[in-house]
Amino acid sequence: MQLSIDLTGREVLVTGTEAAARQAVRRYEAAGAVVRRLAGPHGTAPLPEKPFLVAAVDDGQPGWEPLLQQYRAAGVPVAAEPPAGAAGHVTLVGGGPGTTELLTVAAVKALRDADVVFYDRLAPCQDLPALTSAELVDVGKKPGHHKVGQADIEKLMVDSALAGNNVVRLKGGDPYVFGRGGEEVAACVAAGLKVQVVSGVTSAISVPAAAGIPVTHRNVSHMFTVVSGHAPLTEKEHHHLAGLGGTIVVLMGIGTLHHLAAGLRRAGMRADMPMAVVERGYRPGQRTTIADLGTIASAAAGCSNPAVLVIGEVVRVAEANRGHAEAAADLDRLAASLLGS
Repeated sequence: MQLSIDLTGREVLVTGTEAAARQAVRRYEAAGAVVRRLAGPHGTAPLPEKPFLVAAVDDGQPGWEPLLQQYRAAGVPVAAEPPAGAAGHVTLVGGGPGTTELLTVAAVKALRDADVVFYDRLAPCQDLPALTSAELVDVGKKPGHHKVGQADIEKLMVDSALAGNNVVRLKGGDPYVFGRGGEEVAACVAAGLKVQVVSGVTSAISVPAAAGIPVTHRNVSHMFTVVSGHAPLTEKEHHHLAGLGGTIVVLMGIGTLHHLAAGLRRAGMRADMPMAVVERGYRPGQRTTIADLGTIASAAAGCSNPAVLVIGEVVRVAEANRGHAEAAADLDRLAASLLGS
C-alpha cells in the first residue's frame, strides 16, 4: 500500500550517513519538507527532536533500532528508506513507449536513486519530476535535428559519473533496440565505469498492441522481423523481407515509408498486403491508419513521427477484432435503448 502525505513545511528527520542518505534528503527536500539530518545513532540519550516524520535510511550502521523505537513510542511515524547506491556509475534505462505505466520496477528504482538523468523525448519524460529528484537533462533527438550529438551524450554521461554521480540514461523503448545502447555501454566501459542496462518494453511490440495488433497470431504469423526505417533499405534487404514471411515491424519509418512500400512491391510482395501506421502509441492523439501495401503511401500522407509501421496479415486480425468489438458495442447500445423505452 502506498500513501501520499503533503510534507510542505513539515519537519522530517533523515537518519543515516551522508553518503547513504544523500538521495533521501534530496527527495524529501523536493517534496517541500524541512529536512534535518542525524548521521549516527545516539544510544539511550533523550530524543534530539520530535519531527513530523522520521526517514530511516538503511546505512548498515548498528544501533539505529533503539532510537527508531523511541520515535515510534513517541507517536512519530518512521518510514524506511533505501540507501543511495555507490557513487559514480551509469545505468541505461529503457523507458518503454512513453507511458509511465509501462516502466519496469527496475526502471522506477533506478530513476529514484539517480543523481542525474539524461533523457530522450520518446521516454516518459513528462512524468520525471514525480519519479526522481535528480537533475534532469534533455538530450533528446528529433528526426533531422540532434541538439546533442551521440558523442556529446556519451561524454556528458561519462563526465558526470566520473564526478561521482549516479547517472541514468533514460531512453525510449529498449536501449538495445535501435537505441545505441551498445555504444553508450562501450563508452562507459572504456572510461572504467560500472554500467548496467535495465531492459525496457520495446515499441516494436507494445505500440502495435496499443492499436490491437498482435505481432504474432496462431495460424496467421509465427514470426516477426523488426527493422529500422531511419534510412532506406537496399534492394537486397527488400527481397529478403518480402521472402521471409511473417510480420514486419518498422520503427522510425515515416520518412522512408514510400521507399519501403515501393521496394517491397518490386520484391514481389502482393499489393493487397495489409499495412498499418500507428502514430503516438500510448500518447494523447494516438491514431491508427490502415491500408494495404499498394495504397499506404497515399493513405498515410498526413502521418508523422513517432510512429510504428506494421506489415502483415496480423493487421487483419486487429480489424476483425475491432469489428467484433464495435458490433458488441452496438448491441449493448441497442439493448440499453430498448430497456429505456
